[in-house]
This record gives sequence, structure tokens and C-alpha cells, in this order.
Amino acid sequence: MEGFDDPGVFYSDNFSIDNNQPDNQLNLQGIKKKFKDFLRQFHSDNFNYKYRDTLKRNYNLQQYYLEVNIEDVGSFDENLAEKLYKQPSEHLSIFEEAAREVVDELTAPRPEGEEQVEDIQIMLKSDANPANLRAMKSDVVSKLVKIPGLVVSVSGIKAKATKVAIQCRSCSNIIPNLAIKPGLEGYVMPRKCNTEQAGRPKCPLDPYFLIPDKCNCVDFQILKLQELPDGIPQGEIPRHLLLYCDRKFQVLEGNKNFWNIPFNMIFVDVQRDGREKAITGVRDPYMRVVGIQLDSEGLGVTSVSTITAEEEDLFRRMAASPNIYERLSNSIAPSIYGSADIKKAIACLLFGGSRKRLPDGLTRRGDINILLLGDPGTAKSQLLKFVEKVAPIAVYTSGKGSSAAGLTASVMRDPATRNFVMEGGAMVLADGGVVCIDEFDKMREDDRVAIHEAMEQQTISIAKAGITTTLNSRCSVLAAANSIFGRWDETKGEENIDFLPTILSRFDMIFIVKDEHDQTRDMTLARHVMNIHMNASHLTQEPKEGELSVELIKKYINYCRTRCGPRLNAEAGDKLKRRYVMMRSGASQHEKEVQHKNSIPITVRQLEAVIRISESLAKMQLLPFATESHVDEALRLFQVSTLDAAMSGNLAGAEGFTTEEEHEMLVRIEKQLKRRFAIGTQVTQENIIQDFMQQQYPERAILKVIHVMIRRGQLQHRMQRRMLYRLS
Repeated sequence: MEGFDDPGVFYSDNFSIDNNQPDNQLNLQGIKKKFKDFLRQFHSDNFNYKYRDTLKRNYNLQQYYLEVNIEDVGSFDENLAEKLYKQPSEHLSIFEEAAREVVDELTAPRPEGEEQVEDIQIMLKSDANPANLRAMKSDVVSKLVKIPGLVVSVSGIKAKATKVAIQCRSCSNIIPNLAIKPGLEGYVMPRKCNTEQAGRPKCPLDPYFLIPDKCNCVDFQILKLQELPDGIPQGEIPRHLLLYCDRKFQVLEGNKNFWNIPFNMIFVDVQRDGREKAITGVRDPYMRVVGIQLDSEGLGVTSVSTITAEEEDLFRRMAASPNIYERLSNSIAPSIYGSADIKKAIACLLFGGSRKRLPDGLTRRGDINILLLGDPGTAKSQLLKFVEKVAPIAVYTSGKGSSAAGLTASVMRDPATRNFVMEGGAMVLADGGVVCIDEFDKMREDDRVAIHEAMEQQTISIAKAGITTTLNSRCSVLAAANSIFGRWDETKGEENIDFLPTILSRFDMIFIVKDEHDQTRDMTLARHVMNIHMNASHLTQEPKEGELSVELIKKYINYCRTRCGPRLNAEAGDKLKRRYVMMRSGASQHEKEVQHKNSIPITVRQLEAVIRISESLAKMQLLPFATESHVDEALRLFQVSTLDAAMSGNLAGAEGFTTEEEHEMLVRIEKQLKRRFAIGTQVTQENIIQDFMQQQYPERAILKVIHVMIRRGQLQHRMQRRMLYRLS
């Protein structure tokens, strides 16, 4: 059981503290003077006194905090930085006192009525590499440590007293300004009153009570930190840790609730008041946050390390090479044979388009969603697993084991406070990355409906248990599903797709993945699989010639997503506008042919999908604008995915038949042929022609239907016997 789930009152035993200062007590006044000298004198090469100027500017703007880099303190005085690292609890309070005195000097003289100087909060940051949550042992207790993680739950904002005043009920004696240590530590009331008055009896035991009007309080929150997925061993459950955030470190419930955050934190042990005698004295660890670091967009800090100047130069050369698109697509799951167009589409998904915020406050998503639909054994799940490894931020989940709350967000009751708190699901934790959903067809329909808003608007609205808020889910969705019959049945056509148009229209590309029977392809595939299995022990981690390593792709994706936001140029926009009108007219014609609404509608969402694909292709090359060549490739990908899926399973667009009446005739012949002969039946072509010509169908139309169905695999031609039979 994690500490977050345990009810309990946190307090510190004040009587165990030895108030007698030892002989080797640090010279606190001398340390405070060094901190004041650092704030006054630290400057960069061009004599920019950044901390002194920032402190004055923030105070005048009524922002009572200062962000300090620990490396700057170390360059000024190594011993001072060492004290901050090893004894942060004692020296951070001295640092804040020094900042308050420096502000008093910088802002004097102040206007009337502002004689009292506000307290300053010091917020630490560091460029050091973060530590693993699992690697923390007893040697880091009460020291400064930097931990990355996912904030999965946020409590409400509460009040924490920093100074209290108590009064005796019997003699009305007041003891003011009793300081309370920061964090989850409290104050234990004295049992006896020390005031002695002549002629009055002694005060009884436990005479003191708190005076709320004379207490100084600050706001604080309790967060639940979960370790990053990269640091979790296979098969292990993620570990959690409590975080204490006060004053400016509050993570408000709302848009930016859940982040990947590296923290500068003091790791502190707190004694909990156990309800049972057996657990009295058990220590629950928590962390007092003294610094939060986010990336520039607030989309979460990935596991990608800092990009060096050499790597940046390499990325610029890669983007300038003409074959970067082919290299990236070939480097995606190289152990999987074929599926070239699917890999190119996944490369577009990893880079994504450009998110746009319009003047009226609305946004247009830039993330690309892809659905892989088709036969089992076509490496759909393996592609999802590879994307989870290569994406800077990724969450993998399976449809049967995922509920609506697990994908979006849940509202649960905190066992300690009995208040309702929110806990983010997969799409919230993957904010800024990719969420991979396997077995998408096995999800319940109610759960699939819950992600409609998350896929298009990229927000999750919560209105439960008195909590009304909106969370961000700016992530791409890569889903894999089987058809309704398990395998794709060409004779059923659109009946294979068991999804509503509301969810299908939210996917930018839908690929029908078929396990086609082709002797040449099967021989090549078998040779590829045998080679992998026979040489598995000899295969190295080094990529083949022309391929890129997983770590390099991950860094390049992160670099392009943070540095580039392309837009369509005018020529590409005009071309795309004309093609969209043609796609709509073709889809309308198709609806008339089949006499019912198409299962995959062509709407404005599909037009925006092609725009996003074009922008992702330009982003791979770090170009500011998407050109006509990018639009051509985007339209080709859209044609081989969504449009082919929309036209699958029927005879729409058969060559030589253009009028509506002729198309209706072809559809009638196809339906009767499927009903007339059972699956596996063998019949000669002459018998088929004679049978349908008796129904007054022209021979040319009958032959066209037979040839089209042979090409689509619905009929197989045996030349030596002039026989035809339906495939099972």
C-alpha cells in the first residue's frame, strides 16, 4: 500500500527536538551574509546582475519569489552550494531571510503603508541529471535530489500555518509567533502553563488553545508522483511518492493538472500517528518540493536528454538531405517486413502537424490519429509496441483492459481527507505524445464514446462529484483493431467495419491490413522471418545502412516537434482545395451507388487530416512551409488508407461504367452472384454468363463483374479447367 492511500495525521514530535545549540553550530549569520552577497554581486560576463534585478522586478510586480540556479550558487561559492545540497531544510530558510533583507534594501524607501516587507520564496532549479525514484536510499533523506515523474493526482489547496499564537484558557496568557517547520510537520501544544501569578492556583493540564486570528498561513497542496514508464522494469507496478508543494508551487486543478515534471526536492521522513498500536512510529516518506522544471511548451518533460551542439548540427544535415522521409520510414520497425505505406503514415504521426490557436480562442489539433484495421497476424501490435519505444512520450494500453475512466480521467475519494480528487488516465498522461490502443474493437461502445472529445478537441471535460474542470489530452492516437468477422471478408464489404462514423471520422488515416495470399510475397516473408529467428543471437543493436537508431529517431522527433511549426503555402492550399471538392463529389457518387450512407464519411475533418499530414512531412525537413510536393504525398497516403477503406468491398469506380444506372446494375449482379453460389462452390464461367443472361443482363457487364471480383480476391480463376470458385 502506498503512503498516499493511507489515512493518517502527519505531525512532528516537538519535544524530541533539542533546542540547545551544539558548540559546532554553523555560523548562521555568516551564511546569511554570503547569501546576501550572492544575490547582490552575482553577475554574468556582461555584468548583468540577474538575481538582484529579477528580485527587485518581481517584488514590484507583487510576485514574491525568486528562481535560483544551484549551479550559479556553486560558481559563486562552492561551500554555499554544498550546504544547500546536504542541509537544504536549514539553509533554505536562511536563504529566504537573506532575500527578504536584500529586498528591503533594494525597494527602500517604500510608499506609506508598505513598511512591512513581504516574505520571499526561493525556488531552486538545477541542470543536473535527474535520479531514479527506485534508486533513492537512506543516504538521500533530508538532502536535495532531482526526481522526474508523472503527477497523477492533485489534492485541493489547503492552509498550512507557519507561525501560530496560543493562549491559556485559565490565565489568558498569550504566547505569540511560535514558528512551525515547513512541510507536513505540525506543532504539539505544551501540556502545562508556565505563567506563575501570586495568589492564583496553578493552571490545569492542557490549558492552551490556538488563536486563529493571529496565525500566519500559506497555501499548500499534496501531489501524487508516479515514476516515469522508462524507469519501470518489465512486469513491475509503478511506484508512487507524496509531494508537498506550498506557496507558488501549487498545481491548480484544471488545464495543466498532470505533467511529466522533474523536481528539485528535499526528501524528508515524516512520522505518522498510527491508529493502531502496532504501527505507531512508522515513517512515511514524502518530498517537499523546492523547485519545478517544465519544458518550454508545458507539454511534459520527456526521457530525451539535452541536445548538444553536435547533435543539433547532425539534425540540420539530416533535415537537408532529400531522402530523410524514406530513411525515417525504413527505420520504423525494420524487423517487420513490408507495410511501407503504414510505416510512412506512422512517421507522420510521430512528427505531427502544427497546433493552431485561432483569434476567437478555439484551437485546431495538430496531432494525427491512425487506425489499423484488418486481419490478425499482420504485425499491428508490433508496430504499436515500436511506436511506444520510439515516441518521446508514449502510453500503451489494450482495449479490453481499458475503461473510459482509465483512458480519460477518474474522480476518486482520498482516504485520508475524504475529499474527491482527480486521477489522470492514459490520454492525460500521454499529453504531448502518443497513446497506443491495441484491440480497439474489443472496447465497449460506451468507453469508445468517452474518447470522442479527447481525439478531436484534445480536452477531457469532467463534471463529477462537484468537480467541474477540463484537462488537456494533446496526444496522437494509434489504434489497432480486427474486423467484425475476425478476418477481413471481401464478400461482406463494409460490414467488416464495426465502428460508428463518429469515431471513424476522427481518424486521419484508416488502413485496411489484409493477409493476402501471394506465393512470391509469402516466400519472401517466410525467408525474412526465418532469417530473424535463426540469427537472433547474432543480430546487433547497430542499425543497417540507411537506417537510424531508435535513440536518434527519438531525439530527432523531439527536436523537430519543439523547433518547427510549418504552415501550408498558397499554392499547396489551392491544390488541396480543388482535390477536396473532387473527393467529396466522388464520395457522394459512391453513396448513391451503394444506396446507403458510406461507413467512412468524407468531411471537413478529412480535409484537415490531409493538411496535418502535409505539415508533418514539412516538419521532418524542418521547413517553415508545406509545399505542393508535401500535399501530393499527403494525398497519396490518404488515398491508400482512408479512401481505399471507404471504397473497399464493392464495385464502385469499375472501369468503363460511368452512369448511375450501369453502377446499380453492377451492384445487383455482384449481390446476386454472392447469394447464388455458396463459399467454396466451383462453377464454370460459361454457366455464370448463361445464368445471368437469362435475367436480361448484358454479357459485357457480367464479364466486368467477374474480372473485378477476381482482381479483388473474391473469385479465383483456375485457368486449366476454366473454373471459378469463391474463396472462403
